[in-house]
Amino acid sequence: MRREPLRGDRVVLRPLEHEHLPRCVSWFNDPEVTRFLARETPLTMEQEERWYKDYRAKVDEEIYAIEVEGRHIGNIGLHSIDRTNRKANVGIVIGEKECWSKGFGGDAMRTALRYAFGTVGLHKVNLDVIEYNARALHMYEKCGFVREGVRRDELLKRERYVNLIRMSILEGEFARVERERLVSPAARRQAGTGTSRPR
Repeated sequence: MRREPLRGDRVVLRPLEHEHLPRCVSWFNDPEVTRFLARETPLTMEQEERWYKDYRAKVDEEIYAIEVEGRHIGNIGLHSIDRTNRKANVGIVIGEKECWSKGFGGDAMRTALRYAFGTVGLHKVNLDVIEYNARALHMYEKCGFVREGVRRDELLKRERYVNLIRMSILEGEFARVERERLVSPAARRQAGTGTSRPR
């Protein structure tokens, strides 16, 4: 399990530690946050600590705290890492609601994908997203994920069944998206090498 942080353009992904757990419990008990997650049931600190103990013993899972200027705003993780078939699942939550729609999730996802396809050597990364999570769908597609299909009535959310959309990205697809992003005028301006006039 990696112990060093991963650095993106705006976020730092730091390996999840025990100190991060109280904030996680707060997020996972917030109905506005869990509306977009697979979980629904209340979570206690005791349950989270048991989960964390089990997680620390796993070799096929890596979870990172997403930090912005030292503040823990969410988590992202690679799950079910299959080194034989070079694939894994990815999951992300931005728990601090004032940080929604600020671009932090996209930066965290790109940072995790660079690590997954580079250091870990994966070929494919999968995810599932609730069909009504338009903000997440847009971000995933912007990162290069494509829709593979629909898992019908997969979750019972607040007394009604909802579909999950299955998405994935291949290493070559991500490499292409990264190349396109780095040559875009906005990316050059952010890097300080562009010639376009700021708006």
